[in-house]
Amino acid sequence: MKIAVLSRNPRLYSTRRLVEAGQQRGHEMVVIDTLRAYMNIASHKPQIHYRGQPLEGFDAVIPRIGASVTFYGCAVLRQFEMMGVYPLNESVAISRSRDKLRALQLLSRKGIGLPVTGFAHSPDDIPDLIQMVGGAPLVIKVLEGTQGMGVVLAETTKAAESVIEAFLGLKQDIMVQEYIQEAGGADIRCFVVGDKVIAAMKRQAKAGEFRSNLHRGGSASLIKITPEERMTAVRAAKVMGLNVAGVDILRSNHGPLVMEVNSSPGLEGIETTTAKDVAGMIIQHLEKHAEPGQTRTKGRG
Repeated sequence: MKIAVLSRNPRLYSTRRLVEAGQQRGHEMVVIDTLRAYMNIASHKPQIHYRGQPLEGFDAVIPRIGASVTFYGCAVLRQFEMMGVYPLNESVAISRSRDKLRALQLLSRKGIGLPVTGFAHSPDDIPDLIQMVGGAPLVIKVLEGTQGMGVVLAETTKAAESVIEAFLGLKQDIMVQEYIQEAGGADIRCFVVGDKVIAAMKRQAKAGEFRSNLHRGGSASLIKITPEERMTAVRAAKVMGLNVAGVDILRSNHGPLVMEVNSSPGLEGIETTTAKDVAGMIIQHLEKHAEPGQTRTKGRG
């Protein structure tokens, strides 16, 4: 097969591993800088041009779209879909998962466990919003943040009010979530491919920190997940419409709670921790499903 990898940087670990895994299995792998691809939208025959040449003959596309280029990246991916190229994750599913509030609303509708979450616009509603999620300590998240940026733990009601007021004053959309004390600064990253959790790791925040992101100095270790956690991760990916997802779960006193569903999960942490060929399993998934005409939008936008 001829497989496109949409990535801003061919030297990134995840991009390199996907290219290696594809080449080892005999596929032609082409890395395309998402922002350098351009399209003729109104053409009768959908096309994408790249560095002066039309992109043709692709069987599948692997989107590695960073959060900062979601809008343009999804437009490029949608054009590939219109050309009949099979996407590892569909543009609709990526857009859905990147909108944190919408993602939580969809997961909630399907009965998937979530931390109690509040969302408000007016500063007048702050006291009730804080009560709604069970009071301090609580977590305040900027909707656009990634890799733990724009996430604040407010340990007192006074601190929570000040931080929420500051964010709203800056016209930032935020959500407020209950703080799961018993998780102890740890979460579980479940890596879902198709309808299986193929690998899982525990991420532990460094001392004095509550965000467990590896980019923020968190450590990763092997973990055995429960059948309930496995089922929760698979269901969460399915609700988003994602074939490949990193589902972040907290262990709480009332069962697994989904924190986030990531549509472009990094491979370095999970492959290093579990010693599994995650990139190879992603390519195998494409081999099984990337037949012409298989691009159908599972979601409704």
